[in-house]
Amino acid sequence: MEQQRNEATERLLSRQGHHNLVYNEENGGVGVGDEGLVTVSNFTSILGLSTLTAACITFGFGCAIGYSSPTQSSIMEDLGLSVAEFSLFGSILSIGSLIGAAISGKITDLFGRKMTMWILNLFYIGGWLAIAFTKAPLLLNLGRLSLGFTNGISNYLASIYVAEITTKNVRGRFTIIVQFLTGWGASFMFVVGSFVHWRTLALLATIPGLLQLLLLFFIPESPQWLAKVGREKELEAALLCLRGDKADISHEATEIKDYVESLKSFSSEGILDIFQKQYVRPLLTVAGVLVLMNLGGINALAYYSGAIFVSAGVSSMVGLITLAATQTVIGILGATLIDKLGRRPLLLVSSAGLCFSSFLTGVSFFLKDFNWWDQGSPIVAFIGVLANVHGLICTWRSTTIAITIRVISNKCKRFSRKHL
Repeated sequence: MEQQRNEATERLLSRQGHHNLVYNEENGGVGVGDEGLVTVSNFTSILGLSTLTAACITFGFGCAIGYSSPTQSSIMEDLGLSVAEFSLFGSILSIGSLIGAAISGKITDLFGRKMTMWILNLFYIGGWLAIAFTKAPLLLNLGRLSLGFTNGISNYLASIYVAEITTKNVRGRFTIIVQFLTGWGASFMFVVGSFVHWRTLALLATIPGLLQLLLLFFIPESPQWLAKVGREKELEAALLCLRGDKADISHEATEIKDYVESLKSFSSEGILDIFQKQYVRPLLTVAGVLVLMNLGGINALAYYSGAIFVSAGVSSMVGLITLAATQTVIGILGATLIDKLGRRPLLLVSSAGLCFSSFLTGVSFFLKDFNWWDQGSPIVAFIGVLANVHGLICTWRSTTIAITIRVISNKCKRFSRKHL
């Protein structure tokens, strides 16, 4: 394996014209030749631009989640919808997300990361335009379904693209920042939706998609996907674009190729091996976190928090703006602490916050129904929904993705060492 890697490195350097660069195992692949090659940088302007591009669609994801909360009363009034009909409008987003998530892996591998972003923007912008100009509930629901389909794919796509373009030293931080933009997108809807008409709000929500369409012209394709489809020259060009024109990308390119080869050797029989007894615990953890988080009512509070505030006797505008401010502060705090504390502690804290908030919200309506504490129940409900921010912007998506990747990656490494 070592000899093959050295040969691949020499071929790579030969194609780039860097004959005088020598790979040194002791310094991690850092070397300087006559042409002045430098070490790989953890951050470049193109890397930042690429991350911003991926973040646009996750911000739009948050916009779709937060849209129904501040617009419920106005949409129902303008279109003459019943509570049941608006509930269908709110929940159909989750149905679209299920469809998108089911095919997200196949789509991104078939078309590539960039092309998938192009395709998703058609569904994203089209969905918002359908909502903005609808005259009937059918078009309203189709637009919402289209947004859900986009969300199901983009949640996976953004994380995997950022993970594949960043270096190991900053990968976790970049990935979690992209994930937290979902919460900030919802916050944007909560604040702006309190002041503008629901049709105008739908048009404003197209901005992240339009911005991403523009930025897609300036970012590279994922190096790992290029290696997977055998486009080695484009792989090297993408790495140079991301790491800097004079960066030594030989070692990283070789690592990517070796990893892709191990994945190809990881047959369908090998994938089924993941379901062996030793992997039961991490797989159940992944499934449990996903299922229990959704069954905990997080979507209901995200979609209908405005109505919950009003029902509890709190102004919808005050409640939503405060909720948005709290989400922003906790999002920044979470992004700062994730590399220091780890995902598991933050997941435990956010899950506890979700449980506590749901309890307080239930208690407030219980007190209100029995007229036991009319003045205090709005306060309890207000605190309860705000505490639910811990669940709304928690790291469960990144955590479950990380666990899944870790399990599969370890299995691939064992398989490759055994068979290659």
